[in-house]
Amino acid sequence: MKRKIYWNMCLMALLAVILSAVMATLVYYRNMADEMRREIVTEARYLEAGIELSGPAYLENLSGSIADTTRSRVTLVAEDGTVLYDNYAAADTMENHGSRPEIQEAMESGAGSSVRTSSTLSERTFYYALQLEDGTVIRVANTTDSVLANVLRMVPALAAVAALLVILCMILADRQTKRIVAPINELDLDHPAEVKIYDELAPLLVRFDRQRSTIKQQMETLKSKQREFTAITENMSEGFIVVGKRGEVASYNTSAMRILGVDEKQPREAGVNILSFNRSHVFRTTVDEALSGRHCEQNMEIGGRMYQIIANPVMEKDEVTGAIIVILDVTEKEEREELRREFTANVSHELKTPLTSISGYAEIMKNGLVKQEDMKRFSENIYTEAQRMIVLIGDIIKLSRLDEASTDLEKTSVDLYAAAQNVLARLQMQAKAQNVTLKLEGGAAQVSGMPQILDEMIYNLCDNGIKYNKPGGHVTVRVYKEQGAPVLSVEDDGIGIPEADQERVFERFYRVDKSHSRQIGGTGLGLSIVKHGAIYHNARVEMESHPGQGTRVRIRFPEFSGTETKEIHK
Repeated sequence: MKRKIYWNMCLMALLAVILSAVMATLVYYRNMADEMRREIVTEARYLEAGIELSGPAYLENLSGSIADTTRSRVTLVAEDGTVLYDNYAAADTMENHGSRPEIQEAMESGAGSSVRTSSTLSERTFYYALQLEDGTVIRVANTTDSVLANVLRMVPALAAVAALLVILCMILADRQTKRIVAPINELDLDHPAEVKIYDELAPLLVRFDRQRSTIKQQMETLKSKQREFTAITENMSEGFIVVGKRGEVASYNTSAMRILGVDEKQPREAGVNILSFNRSHVFRTTVDEALSGRHCEQNMEIGGRMYQIIANPVMEKDEVTGAIIVILDVTEKEEREELRREFTANVSHELKTPLTSISGYAEIMKNGLVKQEDMKRFSENIYTEAQRMIVLIGDIIKLSRLDEASTDLEKTSVDLYAAAQNVLARLQMQAKAQNVTLKLEGGAAQVSGMPQILDEMIYNLCDNGIKYNKPGGHVTVRVYKEQGAPVLSVEDDGIGIPEADQERVFERFYRVDKSHSRQIGGTGLGLSIVKHGAIYHNARVEMESHPGQGTRVRIRFPEFSGTETKEIHK
């Protein structure tokens, strides 16, 4: 701004000097020209009077005095244009003046005048002519500098004055601009309405104050929205990323960094490309699809877990301006789906085997291919396979009820010792047939639970201890308290479980030795019922087993306070 003020003031000063000089020169020149015209007219009339009195000899007698007293050129011209006298040159050497405009005008009207400028434009000559009584014409001429010559003579002076004015203007401009700019530079934009400054800036300051208030309000609103957005996204377990149309990251939450394995301590710089977070083919394809304007969903494995990448384009006036990427952990969903498929396959397989046997026996009997003495054996086989199916379906129903955590039984105070005693009484015949000894140790221990489920848990543990034992083996059930919490322990000295299989024996239909399990009638669901029953009672299952030495399973129940009874579990 200061430079503009400098140049404007200097330009105005120069224009003022030039215009003033030109106007003064024109006025001066006009006055001088008028004065010169009056002089030559007066001088011509004076000469006319002298010639009229004394004749042409008057001019000869005045030749010396004219040359000394005036700059005017006096010429006497005959009626035919011949020069009779001239005080600057010999008359006989001069050309005919009959064609000169002032001579012609004088001969026609008695007086004539004209002005002629030199070829170089530096001089102007004024002519005035009078016709005498004898027909001759006396002409007086005077020469002066032209307007251009006068202006050019003033150029050095004008340049000096202009230079002086420019210097003065620069000094004044500097001082004035500082005075103008200083209050503006010292403005308190946080409180513009309180600033006292020239009146011309008051409307601007009022608008500043209004604009500041509006911006402040908008910033507060944006900050509030940003805090809400951050609070929502940071508390999401799902990953959330917003990218621009060129793939630059605009926003993301901590979960996205954790899932993608990006260092959460690194500074969150705006404009980082999304591919710096993950360069896998699936991730790149998903992002590219979204930025192309298409919705995309793909599953991707990261760190041993399965994630679903959902990318949606952000559109504005039919143009993609970015994309929103959500990363969902679907590991449990995939595992449940895998378990469902595996469970369905296992159930189908387990049901198909007895059904095939029943169908085969029935077909043989229907076709009359069975001898009368074998009929009882075939019927017993059909009954056995049917019972096996009933047990399997019963176990499936029990697991299903535990999975759904839905039952109409009441939670009551249950004595684990009494429940174990009842189970062992029911298994005595089976144990005796297997030459296995059952033993119960410990004492009363109350838990809050469902008697039917607890009975199933104890029964399955003891049943497995008998089935997978060796002749002359033992199954010992102990009920005791450890640090006030009830514990049920079932220990056998049977075939044991290999260490590699110990983590999987609680899975549905999993068997360590499938051929042996089918031979003894196992369904592969017993330990699954134990596990889900323990989860239902908030208990913890622990297993210790060594091949050839036996297995011990302990169930640690929560400490019983007596307030959990008589509640219906929903």
